[in-house]
Amino acid sequence: MKRVVMNERPGWKADAESCGFTIHSMYGQRYWDERHAYVFSLEEVETKLEDPTAALLEMCYAAVERISLDGELMRRMAIPRVYHDAVLRSWRNREHDLYGRFDLSYDGNGPAKLLEFNADTPTSLFESAVFQWRWLEDMKQRGELPPSADQFNSVHERLVDAIRILAGPSRRIHFAGMLESEEDLVTLNYLVDCAVQAGCKTKLIAMPDVGVDDKHWLIDLQDQRIDCIFKLYPLEDMVREPFGRHLPLTPTRVVEPLWKLTLSNKGLLPVLWDMFPGHENLLPAYFEDDPRVSDLGDRYVRKPLLSREGANVTLVNHEAGAGTYHVEGPYGEEGYIRQALHLLPRFGEDWTVIGSWIVAGQPAGIGIREDDTPVTRDTSRFVPHYIEG
Repeated sequence: MKRVVMNERPGWKADAESCGFTIHSMYGQRYWDERHAYVFSLEEVETKLEDPTAALLEMCYAAVERISLDGELMRRMAIPRVYHDAVLRSWRNREHDLYGRFDLSYDGNGPAKLLEFNADTPTSLFESAVFQWRWLEDMKQRGELPPSADQFNSVHERLVDAIRILAGPSRRIHFAGMLESEEDLVTLNYLVDCAVQAGCKTKLIAMPDVGVDDKHWLIDLQDQRIDCIFKLYPLEDMVREPFGRHLPLTPTRVVEPLWKLTLSNKGLLPVLWDMFPGHENLLPAYFEDDPRVSDLGDRYVRKPLLSREGANVTLVNHEAGAGTYHVEGPYGEEGYIRQALHLLPRFGEDWTVIGSWIVAGQPAGIGIREDDTPVTRDTSRFVPHYIEG
């Protein structure tokens, strides 16, 4: 793994706009950044990223089995008691999920380390699946990359295949989210396009417009029953709102399913460490009330059970004399875990995290983000990658 300087394509912004990638710049700063790229060998991708991703996913499935059978563990993970039986039932019924993203720390040396699992509503999907592939093909055509250059990226094809199965016999699927969020809308529009390519009938609706009929079916504003819905809206929020009480009862197939509550939670990290202690792709982690947190000493990361985009994360590094680094945010009421500090690698002045995508239970590709700080946030920049031929 190395970072190399690249020439920006003169028309990349117009290309982004033309394919619906309107968030190429956010908060007055560039989000898509093709001034450099990350380079891997094929063997490195297969053995250091793809294989560990598959192994981590199998460990996560084992963790779902354990968590869903343990009411006390679900309580510690702040999963509301009223949903415990529904989580187990959802898992036992093998309800289909669609996708997720492992955030990994990897610098080309040693094993990749799992920082967290974005198992419900991860974004940066379109740029991972489509726009960095367009960049690769364009750069090859321009002669900036050799014709043999490739990319770890089967996200799009896997999404289309998975959605075709999710839609079921009716071939109808609704997509819902907070449409006023441009970032969410880009993701939803992309998934709608995937569904169309899968031969499905689609409808995009705002999350507040989803209703429920007297048989607990979810319905849209035209009172049409929803056979299957993908909601780009956090499960942990839904189960704390009045709407959530319908989730265990509805015949509508909801994606992501309720069993994902066990994975979209930082409490997963101490569960994994307890089940697979010493695994080379895991970091020591404990619930904050666990006496073993003292084993972490003065170098650890404090993370809320429920948080997003790095909010309320604190890096403690007293051993190195670096003190603490804290990101403000609205999370933390439900509790915290502590994880051994494993700083992201730095390339130049940038801290780098690899997002390894899972689609329908299979490793599917990577997306790389950089930040000026050691905590990846919604202001981080997306950088493309390629595999040397």
